[in-house]
Amino acid sequence: MKVEIYSDIACPWCHVGKRRFEQALAAFPGAGDVEVVYRPFQLDPHAPEEPLPHREVLAAKYGPQSVAMDDHITRLGAAEGLTFDFDSVVENNSLLAHRLLRFVLEEYGPDAQARLKGRLLEAHFGEGLDIGDREHLTDAAVTVGLDRDPVAAFLDGDDLHDEVLDEIEEARQRGVTAVPTFVFEGQWAVQGGQEPATFLKVLQQVAEATAPAAEAGDACADGACAV
Repeated sequence: MKVEIYSDIACPWCHVGKRRFEQALAAFPGAGDVEVVYRPFQLDPHAPEEPLPHREVLAAKYGPQSVAMDDHITRLGAAEGLTFDFDSVVENNSLLAHRLLRFVLEEYGPDAQARLKGRLLEAHFGEGLDIGDREHLTDAAVTVGLDRDPVAAFLDGDDLHDEVLDEIEEARQRGVTAVPTFVFEGQWAVQGGQEPATFLKVLQQVAEATAPAAEAGDACADGACAV
């Protein structure tokens, strides 16, 4: 089974959704046959390429209610073992981070990509990591076991810029309008950071829906065949 997760490093619900999905996957008997790939999406593709304090950015968008929004997600995150320190969060354009995630997927595979995705979310929301800073991104990649030199060399260039933009546009054409969005086998989509029980149910249903029909000979035993 293939699961494509559209998300943005700048999205707190993507952090919660990743943790909850991983909890569901850990409880799913067929987890070893599930391939998880992270796809890019930008909540604000026009965000300036400069670090800005999160509180300032959110207040400009939502006014006084922004504090309550942060407090709500902080409580939800704590219940999942996640730290949200919005006083230290720095907002920046997320395109560079998405390019790095695509590079890691191509060069190291989906497991390495998932590790880096987790580290970026963890450090962005809990440690003040600037997702638009090349040094910060390189350090994050090294933390999850990747080689510094090839990562730094990639971030110094423009490789995969157009490819990632094409992926983001493709996501919108597929109907992805909010994140996180989980697409199972390219057919079934679940939006939002659902509870682990919901994700587990979806995994089970997709596994059943895509299970190959039993061969006639395999269904026969003791002189009888199942219909």
